[in-house]
Amino acid sequence: MPSFSLAPLCAAMAMLAFTAPTHAQAAEQRSTLADQREVAVTIYNDNLALVKDQRRVTLAGGASSLAFRDVSARMRAETALLRSVSHPGALRVLEQNFDFDLLSPQKLLEKYVGQTVSVVRTHPTTGAETVESAQVLAANNGVVLKVGNRIETGVPGRIVYGDVPANLRDRPTLVMTLDNSQPQTQDVELSYLTSGLGWRADYVVELGPKDDVLDISGWVTLTNTSGASYRNARLQLVAGDVNRVQQEMQAAPRALAMAAPAMAKVSNDMAEEGLFEYHLYTLARPTTIAENQTKQVALLSGTGVPVRKEMVLRGSEYYYQSQAGELGKKLKVGVFVEFDNKESARLGLPLPKGVVRVYKKDKSGNAQFIGEDRIDHTPKNEKVRLKLGEAFDVTADKRQTDFRQVSNDNRKGYAFDTAYEIVLKNAKDEAVQVTVQEPIPGDWQMTASSQPHTKAAANLANWSVSVPAQGSTKLTYRVLTRF
Repeated sequence: MPSFSLAPLCAAMAMLAFTAPTHAQAAEQRSTLADQREVAVTIYNDNLALVKDQRRVTLAGGASSLAFRDVSARMRAETALLRSVSHPGALRVLEQNFDFDLLSPQKLLEKYVGQTVSVVRTHPTTGAETVESAQVLAANNGVVLKVGNRIETGVPGRIVYGDVPANLRDRPTLVMTLDNSQPQTQDVELSYLTSGLGWRADYVVELGPKDDVLDISGWVTLTNTSGASYRNARLQLVAGDVNRVQQEMQAAPRALAMAAPAMAKVSNDMAEEGLFEYHLYTLARPTTIAENQTKQVALLSGTGVPVRKEMVLRGSEYYYQSQAGELGKKLKVGVFVEFDNKESARLGLPLPKGVVRVYKKDKSGNAQFIGEDRIDHTPKNEKVRLKLGEAFDVTADKRQTDFRQVSNDNRKGYAFDTAYEIVLKNAKDEAVQVTVQEPIPGDWQMTASSQPHTKAAANLANWSVSVPAQGSTKLTYRVLTRF
C-alpha cells in the first residue's frame, strides 16, 4: 500500500474549503433567524399551523437565489408564499425547492454514491497516516467501497469528502429563485402551512363539598414537533372543525363564543373573536414556542357554576328477544356530573374540545383527583356532561323473571312478553337517586311497572329510583316487544 505525505492533500482541501463557500455565497443569498423581524403562528387543533415569518433581507436585482433557512421541517411546501411587505409587487418567485434532507454522516455518504472520496488510515503502532482514493459503490445498511482493484465493505478508516452537496442542509431550508425589481433592503414575509404544531384545551375542575357547584379553569396546551423554533411569536389559536383534504391530513377545530359576565371570563392574556364559523383566540403578548416543547397558557375560568350529579344504571338490548335468567350481580352504577354552559349558570363561555379533569377536597382540605372525561367543542348555552367513574357504594342485581314468545307470525313478525327485576342497593349513609335506563328494541309497550317510567326516546325507558341509606329498592317491570 503506497504511503505519502498528507501535506498536498491538506493544502488542496483547505483551498477547496476556502473557495467553495465563496462561490456558494455568490450564487445564493441566505436568510437566517438573525434577519427575522417578527413571526406569527396560527395553530389549529389537529396538527396544523399557519406560519408567517417576516425578515429583512438585501436582495440583488434581477434573477437571484434566496435560501430561507430555519423554516419548519414539516412544511407543506406547496403552500409556501413569499411576498415583499415593504415593496409590494417587487418580488416574483420563479422556482422553489424545499431542502429538508439534513446533513448527517449517513446522508453525506449516500450523496457520494458513485463518486470518489479519500480514505485516511492510521497505523495502530506508529500513528502514521496513509491516504487512498476510493469510489463509493453503495451506502445501504453499511458502505461498499472500490479501493484500487479491490472491493471493501465497512469503513476501513476516516472518509474525507471534497465538499458538502448543495442539497444537503444543516437546517430545513426553502430555496427560491427570484426575479427582483427592487435591488435594495426589503421586508419580506414567507407564509406556509405546516404540521407538527398543535394545541388542545385542558380543563381543571374543582367540585364543591356538596357536589352542587364547581370552579373551572381552562388551559391551552401547545406542542411543537415541527423541527423549528418560533421566537417571540404572535400566537393565535383557531377553535373549529376546519375541513381539510383527506389524503393530506384530518380535520381540525370548531366552537367558541364571546366572553361572559364577571364571574366567568376568558383569561386576560387571551382575546376571543368570531372567525367565519369558528372562533379565534389571540395571545396578548408574544411567546416563544421552542422546538420539541410543550407549553401551557391560561385560557378561561369560571367560579360557582351549578352542577348536577347523577347515578346511572344502563341496561342492554340483547335480553329482550331471548331467555336470559341472571343478568348480573353487583352491577356497577356510573357516576356523571352535568352543568349548563350559560351566563345564567355563571359560565357561558365557548369551550374548545379537550380533557376535563375533576378534583374534590378531602376532609383535610387536600384536592384529590376523582375522574376525567373528554368533551367536544361546546358553544355557549349547551350542556356539558362528564362521566367520572363508577360508584363504589351503589350497586345493582338484575335478572329476567319471565319470558314468553306470544307471536310467531311471519306476516306480523315476532312478539315477546318479558319481565325483569332490578334490586338497587345503597351502602352510603345518605339516600341516593339512581336513573335506570333500559334500551328496549323494536315496537314496545310497558304493560306493568312498580315505579313510573318515562319514554326518553323511541328505544329508551327511564326510571328515577330513590334508594334509602343503608338500604335497597326493588324495581320490577314487564314489557311487550314486537319485531
